[in-house]
Amino acid sequence: MQESEIKFSDLELNEQILSALDGMGFVSPTPIQAASIPLLLEGKDALGKAQTGTGKTAAFSLPLLNKLDLDQRKPQAIILAPTRELAIQVAAEIKNLGKNIRGLKVLEIYGGASIVDQMRSLKNGTHIVVGTPGRVQDLINRDRLHLDEVNTFVLDEADEMLNMGFVEDVTAILEHAPASAQRVLFSATMPPMLKKIVERFLRDPAFVDVAGKNHTVDKVEQQFWVVKGIEKDEAMTRILETEETDASIVFVRTRQDTERLAGYLADRGFKVAALHGDIPQSQRERTVDNIKRGVIDILVATDVVARGLDVPRITHVFNYDIPFDVESYIHRIGRTGRAGRKGKAILLVRTNQMRMLRTIERVTKSAMEEIQLPLRDQVAEARLKKLGLELQADTEHASLEKFSELVEKLQTNLEIDAATLAAILLRRQQGKRPLFYVGEDPMTSAIARDKKRRAERREGGRDGGREGG
Repeated sequence: MQESEIKFSDLELNEQILSALDGMGFVSPTPIQAASIPLLLEGKDALGKAQTGTGKTAAFSLPLLNKLDLDQRKPQAIILAPTRELAIQVAAEIKNLGKNIRGLKVLEIYGGASIVDQMRSLKNGTHIVVGTPGRVQDLINRDRLHLDEVNTFVLDEADEMLNMGFVEDVTAILEHAPASAQRVLFSATMPPMLKKIVERFLRDPAFVDVAGKNHTVDKVEQQFWVVKGIEKDEAMTRILETEETDASIVFVRTRQDTERLAGYLADRGFKVAALHGDIPQSQRERTVDNIKRGVIDILVATDVVARGLDVPRITHVFNYDIPFDVESYIHRIGRTGRAGRKGKAILLVRTNQMRMLRTIERVTKSAMEEIQLPLRDQVAEARLKKLGLELQADTEHASLEKFSELVEKLQTNLEIDAATLAAILLRRQQGKRPLFYVGEDPMTSAIARDKKRRAERREGGRDGGREGG
């Protein structure tokens, strides 16, 4: 699909929406938006195949915002999302896109939050509901969520919803949909079960496919390191200390790994928190807020809870464990490179996982650069540089004079010179992150072995060529 040259102002969107887009600096739609918005404004059912990072939330949100009747108290649109985090994110984006629509009410409903509060909000009236299938179906069963005036149903990341076991809930909810309601489905992949839902519930849908044009991959610099010489935990600390990061996400496969790795990094002085599905929702929201505000700099997370996570200060995504499929990889790296910024993704891969790495490269039509892990002395140098910058920032501190007096007193009491005292204080300052190392770096021998193997392979190839002549 060619890049769209049209502007949002060329689409039949009302002034409140156009002014909000203009205020956010959005002039031209992404390909999925340019293809979908005109169809959805016409009221057609639609099936959109799009990866994360393509702008699909605005693609379905802008048309439904455009046709809202603000005097109507019952929900006019139901948007289903696979996770609480994505539901919260989608609701937040809709509120932002509709910020100039006076009186707009958007309600997110999901498990783990008070169902009483959600029922109260529904009773008070809402225009758009964004929720997870389980909680939406629960509120329908309780006769608190009424769908008789809903004119738009949206399934976002539908393949993930089915993967998470929501087939029955999704089917039951769509069965409640008024016959006249528009049905819109977005998905990165089209598994057989999803095709059955499309055939059953969507009426002659328009098909929009921008999967081949993935802007997420375009915006992210991708690198990989082949695990050798040292354990992955130490590898992560070396990379984190030598990369110029603002905030980052480290992806692992299991809940246990989030807690273990977050603890390991915290013990070494990093501002880090674990994020996984068993953590209470309120705590998860606080954790996300903490990384947005700079209270923490690193999230160690599983795939599911990080879907839909949008934190502009995330500059790096680290794949501590390689994902099981390409779609998950694209979702992961889509957490960086947000809001037009360039992001970076680094993958730790074992030699027996190289085939998966090549599959990711082939499907995403991108090439990853192999990197060498920083040696210990480089890490120590990075630590010293960081300490120097911190000390430099403190040179004008108002209380330095009092501390100078303490230095003189300690020198006298201990009968040592200033340089020795400074050395003692530096040794204490370094904690568990040494400012220099003693002994050989295990990476040095690993690099030497790797160079020797490559040289032997080249030599063997030349010998074979001569024998064959």
